[in-house]
Amino acid sequence: MGLRSRAEAFIKGISAHLPESIVTNEQLQAENPDWEMAKIEAKVGIKARHVAPPDVTAGDLAYSAACKLLETSGVDRNSIDFLLFCTQSPDYFLPTTACILQDRLHLGTHCAAFDFNQGCSGYVYGLRLAESLIASGNAKRVMFLTGETYTKYIHPRDRSVRVLFGDGATATLIDDTGPGARILRGCLGTDGSGAENLIVRSGGMRSRCGSGEMPLGTGGDRPSPESLFMDGQELFLFTLRRIPPLVEATAKLNNCTLEGVDWFIFHQANAFMNEHIRTKLKIPKEKAPLMLEDVGNTVSNTIPLTIHRVCDQFEPGQKIMLVGFGVGYSWGACMLEWQPVLRA
Repeated sequence: MGLRSRAEAFIKGISAHLPESIVTNEQLQAENPDWEMAKIEAKVGIKARHVAPPDVTAGDLAYSAACKLLETSGVDRNSIDFLLFCTQSPDYFLPTTACILQDRLHLGTHCAAFDFNQGCSGYVYGLRLAESLIASGNAKRVMFLTGETYTKYIHPRDRSVRVLFGDGATATLIDDTGPGARILRGCLGTDGSGAENLIVRSGGMRSRCGSGEMPLGTGGDRPSPESLFMDGQELFLFTLRRIPPLVEATAKLNNCTLEGVDWFIFHQANAFMNEHIRTKLKIPKEKAPLMLEDVGNTVSNTIPLTIHRVCDQFEPGQKIMLVGFGVGYSWGACMLEWQPVLRA
């Protein structure tokens, strides 16, 4: 008896959902007269960000993205074997939000479901998880959701993070048959020594819904332990140190040169950081789109949201590298061989 060939995994469709409420730089400037928003905008490349209402969670946003993809694709909900949800702002400490979403989405009870807390590298991690589930025969069809409401962690006077982050969700359908974007090989990595540089020291999201208030720290004008803390300089240095070698290693793993990669979809951290990575790797500007002007940094959503927005420019057979990095520290990159996917 011959050995069973390793099943391949294909992205079949992607959808996105953003909250209706938008906070512009003009609004932030009016609230904070001492913030020089024109200079900040020029540096980070962000003009506006979507913000979830107090009573809307990452699970709610992911539910909307998943419904959009399921309804547009017409996929049989009972055919989904696995539900993955990447979030760092879960509805509860327990139960896992993925279990709640399985029920809300009316997926079969045979469907396995779990959350994983990975942040800015989460989309690449999720694709590797989905590909591994399919390759091992543990799933034939995976629904992979990302959803974040980082704005609920942000102290309103913390300029370092409030100007950057926005909320949103995406849904990606992955299965073992083409046509679709074929998931190729990738690299993952971790350095937990950087954990303190992007952190919420205490919290939980659903219990905070409804008040719309962020507890203040000592003195009333500093972030509390429930607030997001970010050391931007340390994150910038980590990124410049780790990401160029990651990109080069991922290209080599796929028997490709950097020149042979048609598109680079980087985690959309901010324009300053992304442009430094791009120039260090000598990647032409047109190959590395920046798509954060009207949404900001949406954490695990940035890569699929960028694909959703620019994939009509991709051509069949092109090689696309996805690169995620940030909180953890964690990082990951993988390649896709493009074929058109459903965009819902």
